[in-house]
Amino acid sequence: MRVLYVEDEKFLAEAVKHNLEKQGFNVDLAFDGEDGLNSAVENIYDCVVLDVMLPKLSGIEILERMREKKVSTPVIMLSALSEVEDKVRGLDAGADDYLAKPFKTAELVARINALVRRPAKVQDRKITYLNLEFNIDEKELNGVSLTTKEADIIHELMKTPEKIVKKDYLLSKVWGGEAYGEDNYIEVYVSRLRKLLKSIRSEAKIMTVRGFGYKLVEE
Repeated sequence: MRVLYVEDEKFLAEAVKHNLEKQGFNVDLAFDGEDGLNSAVENIYDCVVLDVMLPKLSGIEILERMREKKVSTPVIMLSALSEVEDKVRGLDAGADDYLAKPFKTAELVARINALVRRPAKVQDRKITYLNLEFNIDEKELNGVSLTTKEADIIHELMKTPEKIVKKDYLLSKVWGGEAYGEDNYIEVYVSRLRKLLKSIRSEAKIMTVRGFGYKLVEE
């Protein structure tokens, strides 16, 4: 598996590269935003790992330009910033996942493996609820492309509308049993999905059931 890791702290980057290679990954490094963007656009990777704070171009700018150029490689954003708003900004730009620094290599490996897993293609698989239609294989909600994690979450909610989907279940199901991260991790994705539902004038909303989880209900 080939990974691009973009990080301006060279000691950290080399350490992460060494640890990932011990796990069988083939890792390329870039130490600033311009080199990172060039590598991400010109080469084929299974996953790109981007630090947010970079010289020349930020991780967010790299990601935005990748998506503008139709580069759909899964992207994991890295940042010491831990506020929900900061994570939502990365997801809005097209990130598939978000990992707070400092992190353990095992956590990064789990996130990469979860992103690059791809189920067998099944034609025309769709789930509907009210005026929502989710295309499972294309990861599109009413024609809008979702990140992998967003798609997984809305998929679980739409499979059992008006029923509570427990937060622990979502963590296990969406992250493949590797439920690392802070308590507000799922809230980042739910916040993004709520914003999307509003933008497409959905007749449904995601309700938080305190102490339990979430459910999809009529607006």
